[in-house]
Amino acid sequence: MFDTMTITKLASGFLGAWLILLLGKWGAEGIYHADAHGEQSYVIEVAGAAEAAPAEEIDIEALMADADADKGSSVFRKCSACHKVDGTDGVGPHLNGVVGRDVASVGGFGYSGALNSLEGNWTAEALFGFLGSPKGYAPGTTMGFAGLKKPADRANVIAYLQSIN
Repeated sequence: MFDTMTITKLASGFLGAWLILLLGKWGAEGIYHADAHGEQSYVIEVAGAAEAAPAEEIDIEALMADADADKGSSVFRKCSACHKVDGTDGVGPHLNGVVGRDVASVGGFGYSGALNSLEGNWTAEALFGFLGSPKGYAPGTTMGFAGLKKPADRANVIAYLQSIN
């Protein structure tokens, strides 16, 4: 009843199903990194919400003085889905040496027209504004990230990026 061929067929069937499961899991992890998105993965914009909230004055220099690069490295996990700090480009350009670097200056990376039209360099103030709302800072950018709403998180990420310059 159970000869060698039957056992071989059963084993190959189970191993083949296991291989398909592992390949599907690997492909899904490559497409979507749940732990890299933090507390929320998307933001729903509400019409009129921007006009209702008064703009508060933020002292960037004071925030940067209190910034913690270690906390910034954990907040940077949200950015690491697209950006790398090892000198190679991912979906977004690498962020090695970004503080003080000219805007849209990584050679070989295809920036959107919105970033190509910006002039100057990435100062702490410019990064603070961009990280708060990329689409608000550079309308038309292809960066799909909604931004870091907490000013302390933005300052910590900038301190982290400065520490790896």
